[in-house]
Amino acid sequence: MSLEDGDPVWPRGRQVNGEVNCIPRLRGMGDPSLRGTSAPGGSRTDMMAEGWEPGTALVDGDVTAGGAPQRARQPEEALMTELSELVQKVVKSSSWWERHGVDISILAFSFLLLPAGFLCLRSAQAIPFLAGVLILGVVHHTLTVKGSHLASHNALTESKSWGKVWAIFFIELCSAFTVEQATYNHVKIHHGYTNIIGLGDSSTWKLPFLNRYVYMFIAPLAVPILTPLVALDLLRNVEWKAALRTLCCMFLGFYCHYWLLLHISGFQSPWSALLCMLLTRSLLAHPYIHVNIFQHIGLPMFAADRKPKRIHLMSLGVLNLPRNALLDWSFGHSLISCHVEHHLFPSLSDNMCLKIKPIVSQYLKQKKLPYNEDTYSSRLWLFLQRYEELMVHAPPITELVGIQ
Repeated sequence: MSLEDGDPVWPRGRQVNGEVNCIPRLRGMGDPSLRGTSAPGGSRTDMMAEGWEPGTALVDGDVTAGGAPQRARQPEEALMTELSELVQKVVKSSSWWERHGVDISILAFSFLLLPAGFLCLRSAQAIPFLAGVLILGVVHHTLTVKGSHLASHNALTESKSWGKVWAIFFIELCSAFTVEQATYNHVKIHHGYTNIIGLGDSSTWKLPFLNRYVYMFIAPLAVPILTPLVALDLLRNVEWKAALRTLCCMFLGFYCHYWLLLHISGFQSPWSALLCMLLTRSLLAHPYIHVNIFQHIGLPMFAADRKPKRIHLMSLGVLNLPRNALLDWSFGHSLISCHVEHHLFPSLSDNMCLKIKPIVSQYLKQKKLPYNEDTYSSRLWLFLQRYEELMVHAPPITELVGIQ
């Protein structure tokens, strides 16, 4: 079945509540083996990672199995090129405020809320104290999730030099992770090979030794402790200068938080200050874990040498959740309601992903491509029901019929 003129791509299975159930094997497509994917600092995955930059029309350059003729790939390439051109027009007509200003203002306002949060914790009354915990918890996740995510994609600024500065600030100082590993694992691997078995299949989020209730409701509380421990372990894979910089930033970030709790919030003991740090840093840890698994796991998975073209890969393997005021502010639109748009155009800011959402959704539906959407509660129930299948056992390889 050809993809010309918007013919549908039919997975051997069905789509229910944003979930595509398919059986193994992909026919008629193939890419070179990815076993030689380079380590951080390498360039092999660079072009696939972002895939699109404002001002350029994206053409997927993957090579089909057996050296298929160029004309055999044109329908798939034309789809992504046409969509890129539509998005490009929107980006070019958008102001700096729309491209970057809105998200920078959210981060700046969150930073300015920090004094209010620390001062509220001085109160002996329950309501002001809980307000301080809420403020610091939301600000922490806004800076560490939204800020780090945008910085990792250089979506905060059009300057690469400033992009590096913001990446170090948000990823290392605020999030206690190393820029090199965060960029490599998220941008190059997860985005370059979304839902590719053994690469970008979100398997790093799986802890098969935990049962469903512990994983979904208790384990997220340990995220503030596990994150720096994982980061320290990954420092073995970076140069010593980067490792030293990361250690200094991690220490500075933790110490500033601890010092402010003692001297501004008035905590009397180190243990009470550390407990408050854990409480605020884990405030939104549950949706953080849930969002990361809801939007990819349970959707089609592909083999590295049998993956579809980019537009099909992202439309099949990515899911949008509904808009939510708290999560939109703290995590950003690109991680919640515009995740499909983000994976297709990862260098765009949260606000721009929201702006192109109608164009992308309409285009994919017009071309009979999947546009996966589901509610938070529906995905939560799905994972509780099928936890063993989705989070413990290895997912099946998806077969697509009709991609030539």
